[in-house]
Amino acid sequence: MTLFVTGGAGFIGSAVVRRAIAEGRKTVVFDALAYAANLDNLAAVADDSNYRFIRGDIRDAASVRDAFAETRPTAIMHLAAESHVDRSIDGPGAFIETNVVGTYVLLQETRRYFEALSEEERGAFRFHHISTDEVYGSLGPTGKFREDTPYQPNSPYSASKASSDFLVRAWGETYGLPVVTTNCSNNYGPCQFPEKLIPVVILNALEGKPIPVYGAGENVRDWLYVEDHAEALLLVLGKGRLGETYNIGGDEERRNVDLVRTICTIMDDLTPAADGKPYADLITFVTDRPGHDARYAIDATKIRRELGWSPAMSLDDGLRRTVAWYLENRGWWEAIRRRGFSGDRLGLKTG
Repeated sequence: MTLFVTGGAGFIGSAVVRRAIAEGRKTVVFDALAYAANLDNLAAVADDSNYRFIRGDIRDAASVRDAFAETRPTAIMHLAAESHVDRSIDGPGAFIETNVVGTYVLLQETRRYFEALSEEERGAFRFHHISTDEVYGSLGPTGKFREDTPYQPNSPYSASKASSDFLVRAWGETYGLPVVTTNCSNNYGPCQFPEKLIPVVILNALEGKPIPVYGAGENVRDWLYVEDHAEALLLVLGKGRLGETYNIGGDEERRNVDLVRTICTIMDDLTPAADGKPYADLITFVTDRPGHDARYAIDATKIRRELGWSPAMSLDDGLRRTVAWYLENRGWWEAIRRRGFSGDRLGLKTG
């Protein structure tokens, strides 16, 4: 088996690749190395004989075609995507190009490749599309997203991912491509690009900068440790029913302001501030972002019932591990800082 992972140098993609290599799978990473990708995420497996990296863009049909011809994959996991909501507010075009057009190109090239396989090879082939719970929109104070929850995306990012989900479904139904889709809740853990909430809190606290919390911090998210997610994704790839969707959640809901305070408390313990003040003093409430969904929560009954998966990491333990990782890997995020990422807030432009 050769696993072909688009976006494999990104946060979630690299976690999948590290786990796949640990399980002895021959794995090809296909990544354009856009701003959030980082080959340092794959340093632990870079010398493994089962690992191969190809720099390529899913929007480039020839590049995808050549990579397929060269590596002869038996399964594709599609994680390449623009993924930051705030960036999608400032520049939605990049999200349409990568998440919609790029997925279309990838599907077309996968279809071309799949139809040329032998009958036996087609029977073993899989295309796994990785998506987000944000396609479902926003929940009220109760209830959870199920696989049959109607789509109601509210940001350019979630709209682009919803579009890609529908494309994958259509290529499965119309062309017989053997597809499966997963929609996950908010991921966190090591190697997350430092523009997302949890690394922003950690790094701003370390640097004594204000820790921004949108609105009143009442927005609720369901948090999933990235290593748990990687395990679930590979399980769905191997055992999920074709044509189905599986929701993957951490079953760990928390208000944003409470999450931030928890991180601050962990940092007070692991790396006390030089002035002796609690890091929570740095929390600053800022203007909410446009279209900010109130609450996400995943009902993961289906994957638990059919495939026996459930998350192993509690949020409190996962946050402690994550804070410790950023403290122990300063070189990783300092290199990103040197590339020009300042940590400034995005997503204020509405025009």
